[in-house]
Amino acid sequence: MNAATLTRDALIPRNPDSVGRGLAMALAVHALLLIAIAFGVSWRSSNPAGVEAELWAAVPQIAAPRPIEPEPTPQPVKKIEPPPPPPKVETPKQDDAQIAIERAKREEQKRKEEQRREDELKRQKEEQQRKLAEAEKLKKEQAEQKKREAAAEAAAQAQRQKQLERMAALAGDGAPTSTGTAAKSAGPSASYAGRIKARILPNIVFPDSVSGNPQATVEVKAGPDGTIIGRRLLKSSGVPAWDEAVLRAIDKTEVLPRDTDGRVPPSFEISFRPRD
Repeated sequence: MNAATLTRDALIPRNPDSVGRGLAMALAVHALLLIAIAFGVSWRSSNPAGVEAELWAAVPQIAAPRPIEPEPTPQPVKKIEPPPPPPKVETPKQDDAQIAIERAKREEQKRKEEQRREDELKRQKEEQQRKLAEAEKLKKEQAEQKKREAAAEAAAQAQRQKQLERMAALAGDGAPTSTGTAAKSAGPSASYAGRIKARILPNIVFPDSVSGNPQATVEVKAGPDGTIIGRRLLKSSGVPAWDEAVLRAIDKTEVLPRDTDGRVPPSFEISFRPRD
């Protein structure tokens, strides 16, 4: 090897193996340092040894006696006085004027109450009298109405009778009160009643049912041409609905058939039963 080669080797960095040796040496030094510090601290922290000494007095001293405390002076007992009673509240007395005023008020109220009761009784009595007067007035009006109706019915009946007499006179049958026997004595034929029933029965409308077979007798008045000019219930069947149905049927019939001789009786009686 020459000099140039040696110089170049000195300048080349060492191998990494030398780093491990340096680290081991540093750890060893640090461990020794820690041991030295621990030893020094334990030496300085040791406790010093104690020292004992005895003291002796030259002259003995006697303790002074304990002072005697004087007995406490008894305090006088205070007498407890009872509390004074509460002052008596006196009720103020009402004077005579106030009493008189209140008495007058009560009497006035009592008088008003009695007056109110008297007025109420008087009003009730007047109301009762008024009702009685109205009932009496209504009763009189009903009686007068019945009288007027009866008079009107009598007048109508008289008018019908006059008309019958006039029509009978025109037909040559004579008056109903005549004593002749030519035309008036001749009555209807035996089959005429059946013909009249046959004309009236289809006009009877009576949907109700009745027990038995009651009979209603009606008087029928007709003109010479058979026109019905009047009808009157002579004997009731006892069933008002049946009686009204028969009268309505006669009114609806209006004209009766003629008899075999061509005439119509001015007045006759005919009976109807529900089961005829």
